[in-house]
Amino acid sequence: MKRAILSDIHGNIEALHAVIADIRQNGIEEIYCLGDIVGYGPNPCECVDLAMTFDRCVLGNHEQGALYDPEGFSSGAERAIQWTRAQLQDESDEQNRQRWEFLCELPRNIRENGHTYVHGSPRSPLHEYIFPEDVYNTRKLEKVFGLIQGTCFIGHTHVPGIFTDDGKYLSPSEFDMKIELDDKKTLVNVGSVGQPRDNDKRSCYVILSDKTLEFRRVDYPFDETIEKIYAIPQLDNFLGDRLREGR
Repeated sequence: MKRAILSDIHGNIEALHAVIADIRQNGIEEIYCLGDIVGYGPNPCECVDLAMTFDRCVLGNHEQGALYDPEGFSSGAERAIQWTRAQLQDESDEQNRQRWEFLCELPRNIRENGHTYVHGSPRSPLHEYIFPEDVYNTRKLEKVFGLIQGTCFIGHTHVPGIFTDDGKYLSPSEFDMKIELDDKKTLVNVGSVGQPRDNDKRSCYVILSDKTLEFRRVDYPFDETIEKIYAIPQLDNFLGDRLREGR
């Protein structure tokens, strides 16, 4: 079994194309997505179209915001969600009807073969963030790990890394981007395709091959994405600026 697991595309089609090309170059046919296909970025429809070809996807908080009400978002994120919703809501367009139905049917989590796939956390699939500094919040991690059977894959924070059940956090650089998983409970943040926030502007995703987990970083033409964002008044320029810095 060789599977690519990615998350937080956020309407960034340039990043997604680059990641898919890297996936194909590695001979991987199976792709799982952990949500936030849309939001922030300038190409939500195109990203949804590609996500519809993936093997499995789960619901992210930005999909929920576009489908229903964008509660709890910053003003800039809410404007981006409202704009994203408008791109998807032309019901006279058959493609848009298919996109909307696809998003409406996304599950909040997937559990199979000892693995859990979810956007935020197993405790709160859409909204709970698990940051590296949460290793100091012992009670929080104990509750989260209490809901994990084997390995749980998450996104949402846009910061890649691994949490172990003994309360440690490891960034990918600490194990040279590749690590062997054991039978202990493990929480894996796969990072972000379309809006990295770990001071590395390259897209991030992981490859799971049996017990081997590899983090991948992929360059993409972020200036093209930035120019598109600048050209859309409803999208804050900051959403483009941060792509240049990866934070």
